Amino acid sequence: MSRSIEICTKPLKSKVRRTILKAGGTLLISVLAPLSARAAQIVAVRVWPAEDYTRVTLENDSELKTTHFLVQNPDRMVVDIEGIELNPTLKELVAKIQPNDPYIKQVRVGQNRPNVVRLVFDLKEEVKPQVFTLDPVGGYQHRLVFDLYPANPPDPIAAMIEKGEWPSANPGEVAPPVAQTKPPEPKPPLQAQPEPPPPQIARVDPKPDKTPTPTLTRMITIALDPGHGGEDPGATGRGGNREKDVVLSIAKRLKAKIEQQPNMRVMLTRDADYFVPLGVRVQKARKVQADLFVSIHADAFVTPTARGSSVFALSEKGASSTAARWLANKENSADLIGGINIQSHDRQLASVLLDLSTTAQINDSMKLASAVLNEIGGINKLHKGAVEQAGFAVLKAPDIPSILIETAFISNPEEEARLTDNAYQDQMADAVLKGIKKYFAHNPPLARNRLT
Repeated sequence: MSRSIEICTKPLKSKVRRTILKAGGTLLISVLAPLSARAAQIVAVRVWPAEDYTRVTLENDSELKTTHFLVQNPDRMVVDIEGIELNPTLKELVAKIQPNDPYIKQVRVGQNRPNVVRLVFDLKEEVKPQVFTLDPVGGYQHRLVFDLYPANPPDPIAAMIEKGEWPSANPGEVAPPVAQTKPPEPKPPLQAQPEPPPPQIARVDPKPDKTPTPTLTRMITIALDPGHGGEDPGATGRGGNREKDVVLSIAKRLKAKIEQQPNMRVMLTRDADYFVPLGVRVQKARKVQADLFVSIHADAFVTPTARGSSVFALSEKGASSTAARWLANKENSADLIGGINIQSHDRQLASVLLDLSTTAQINDSMKLASAVLNEIGGINKLHKGAVEQAGFAVLKAPDIPSILIETAFISNPEEEARLTDNAYQDQMADAVLKGIKKYFAHNPPLARNRLT
């Protein structure tokens, strides 16, 4: 009897097992199907307008596929993004376009068709867009980037002259002769010619000291480089202050002080909150034939006790310390965080990023760094009492003495407070300017061939 029951129950158990497996499979498919069909999500939108270019960043939780094209009369850029649905975060992009944006009038966002969102950028002028994606790095997820460059970028010197920021001659400086509107009256052949006016003497310091006073025969051009910017905030202090904001403020103060000097003019590699690739910073300095390049930073360390100011120059033989090497590697990663179009970057700036440094450039950089370090030591404790060296990419201009200043550690709460203090920023700017002037007092600028 039991055997017959056992035989009868086998088909029943098998049927139940098949039913359970079928139900489980259906449940698994119902769980996985929404995951595979789920649209990518835009988690943040950011806009960085600047005279150089405007950047629009869409941060998302997966890599996106896009197509774009330009339309004229009026100028527009149309972008189709596949695999997403319109969400409230993406709609925020409309309100983020500011009236003073140099290149974008407005943007329109809509669901073009299922799983495809269309962006239409109404433009103020013709642009050359670069559209690219960035892999997750730091605190960022996947990023889709639109860099809108002007189709006809202005010459940097012409643009600064137009804004009144580029004096072409100094009233007290010996200038080349200029054409006169009417010919001079003839003079007797034997009449003695008047002696030329004496050259302008540049005084290093209003107080008398033993510093030599060399003759200057032309304007001195200084490139100031506020580190980080835009997508790259740099280091952040415990109080929430960002390196990119602090160093831009110090650089602007220093710029104003340099412009008050009778024989100096200045260019900022960035004058607002936007990202500039490392190679472009060097390229900008070379385009204006800068005599000096000064990069300004306020770094962080793994412990909040690290403190003090430092000045760095480029090294041909490796870093002067483990800390210098660590810092150089950290600063050189700015392009990864800020985000560059690798293909365009390689094509346009490869020659700049090569190690074109020369022994003469490094020697001059060390002299400049020493002069600045000595002055900074009068207002803040020095992290190290000597100039340090490492392979900073931003210091690789082959023909411009270049230094990188760490004004203080923003990761140290006490120094973070000082970095955001107007008085300290002013003192730091004064110290750097005094170091620059003392460098030129011993190393007067020479006539230079025009570089392109």
